[in-house]
Amino acid sequence: MTTLAPYAIQTYERCDVLAHFSQDPDCINRQYLTPEHLQANRQVAQWMEQAGMETWQDAAANQWGRYPSKAPNAKTLVIGSHLDTVPNSGKYDGILGVLAPLSLIHYLHDHHIELPFHLELVGFGDEEGTRFGATLLGSCAVAGTWQDKWNDLADENGITLRQAFIDAGLDISEVKKASRQETNVDDFFEFHIEQGPVLEQNDLAVGVVNGIAGAKRFSITLKGLAGHAGTVPMPMRQDALAAASEMILAIERLASEKGIVATVGHLKCLSGAVNVISGATTFSLDIRSIDDALRDETLKLIIDELKGIAETRRIQMDITPTHQAPAVKCDENLQQQLINAFEATDTPPFTLASGAGHDTMAMAAVCPVAMMFMRCEKGLSHHPAEAIDVPDIEAALKVMFAFLKEYV
Repeated sequence: MTTLAPYAIQTYERCDVLAHFSQDPDCINRQYLTPEHLQANRQVAQWMEQAGMETWQDAAANQWGRYPSKAPNAKTLVIGSHLDTVPNSGKYDGILGVLAPLSLIHYLHDHHIELPFHLELVGFGDEEGTRFGATLLGSCAVAGTWQDKWNDLADENGITLRQAFIDAGLDISEVKKASRQETNVDDFFEFHIEQGPVLEQNDLAVGVVNGIAGAKRFSITLKGLAGHAGTVPMPMRQDALAAASEMILAIERLASEKGIVATVGHLKCLSGAVNVISGATTFSLDIRSIDDALRDETLKLIIDELKGIAETRRIQMDITPTHQAPAVKCDENLQQQLINAFEATDTPPFTLASGAGHDTMAMAAVCPVAMMFMRCEKGLSHHPAEAIDVPDIEAALKVMFAFLKEYV
């Protein structure tokens, strides 16, 4: 086959172009239904048309392109990721997963390669949830799982999601027309930077994702007894911050022992003075695993130990759930087809799980799903220092091309 290097370079350069569509002049920041989001959609649509695709923007402001098969009743494979970003983001999270497959379709078009199935590409409008606080809005609309309660969510400027639709020339009452539940979508595939260091540590460009971890989050409040730092003897203290410290170490230990991940990302001492014993402390808990049962088993062990620490230290503890998402397993048949594509291109097949959430989680409500990761430097993501290499893009394009050739 002709080298895919020019198409890898094209992908890399187009990521630079989209980085300029930002609502913040000092960093990359492209949020759902902003003028910059709609500008990015128009640019991607133009590139899709250059690649011989039919294009449209759906009722939820997701950008679509279709590379049709000559067989009208053929299967439909959808490939996609998201075009929105977090504030002060990098250039590749989500965006690479739209532009790399687009360049591959451009290769198919340039070389008059027809497929025995319809190939559709989607750039979802909202995955990050930055503007309105609810994640996966774009892919949930496509999956038919849009929730009407989202319509009245407001951004930091008080603009509701309903009004944002109006400002974007859309009607939120028609958003469910974006659903593909009743249409011919047979499989979904997402390509994404890893957002972690595993591939880099294994000196691998790409890997097959076997699933996306299910997550639960909690806010934990501890109430002790504030007191003077110099007058209350150590054995008599009810120090909420000291209790939190012991609990955080217990969370780390138990998660490590069970082979899952648990994180305390937020900690706040409500006393906050250098000479005051902490009377109240809050902290977050984020616990994830690709195995929901293992996650919940570990969570029970953690809560039991936290209760024991609280009792020993005479601390009142309140645990409030704040988020829950089940794990999503990638389809075994599609995983095997990806592994076959790796082997066909002399790429070492390597399987890993995703600890981060993706649009694939929403699309699993519609059809079987698959994912492939590409390494990013130091595993950095949601950061302006996100970095990738053109040879890695080419390696990914080769695997995707082999996957398309054998897709059944």
